[in-house]
Amino acid sequence: MKKFVAVAAVLVCAFAAAYFISGEKEAPLRPVLRVGMECDYAPNNWEEHRPSQFNAPLSNAEGSYADGYDLQIARLVADGMNATLEVKKIAWDDLIPALVRGEIDAIFSGMLDTEGRRMQAAFSDPYEARHTEYCVVVNTASPYASADKFTDFAGAKFTAQKGTNLYAAIAQLPGAVALPAVDTVPEMLGQVTGGKADAIVINLDTGQSYEATYPNLKLIRFPENEGFVIGFSGICAAVRKDDTELLHSINRVLGGITRSERQRIMDSTVSRLLKTTS
Repeated sequence: MKKFVAVAAVLVCAFAAAYFISGEKEAPLRPVLRVGMECDYAPNNWEEHRPSQFNAPLSNAEGSYADGYDLQIARLVADGMNATLEVKKIAWDDLIPALVRGEIDAIFSGMLDTEGRRMQAAFSDPYEARHTEYCVVVNTASPYASADKFTDFAGAKFTAQKGTNLYAAIAQLPGAVALPAVDTVPEMLGQVTGGKADAIVINLDTGQSYEATYPNLKLIRFPENEGFVIGFSGICAAVRKDDTELLHSINRVLGGITRSERQRIMDSTVSRLLKTTS
């Protein structure tokens, strides 16, 4: 929070100087909330190459824009804090290091508040549209397409993105074979569509968008209390561990976004994503 407050203080001083020099009252500039996201994890976040009323420019990738559920929530948070939103595209594995280095103020990137990450960053209250649920995605032509319980995946080859809880969750499937993890979600998806892997573990919202986009993919959900055990609260924003004021501000704004409004945002985001990929 120190960097965020410092930026705000500088802006206030600049406004005061401009006022005394010109003698005219001008609208004060707003502090900047610098947010990092992967831009490769639809429908939470993805990259586009033309502006729209929904996306935001990437400050470190000229001609590129971020869109997705994370972006819409981050925009509401910035507005609620009376701050200007700046978005940076950062590879998944470098998001927390970039946060710790002070290159960004917060992470909004479909990130879960796992025990390991809580050692490096502080996490907000969850801002997901609904409680996180893990599912399995397979090819419709796969012998595992009729599976409906964990034991049906014995011998199946799974992969997932490196450094995520998705990959760790493969170990909960008895007899499943964990292939090497891949760097990005598109690579993970390509392993299944290309036949190199039998299945992937994915969260429900993402899996449903893939199933709607790719007719050869099938999403498999599991009955309540028979699915994956997940040791986290949900998708949260991350800040530096000592940025308590920023964390409080983020939670204050998130607390005012109702569950129904979050679901409306997610539904609108998924609908927009399907139009761009159809």
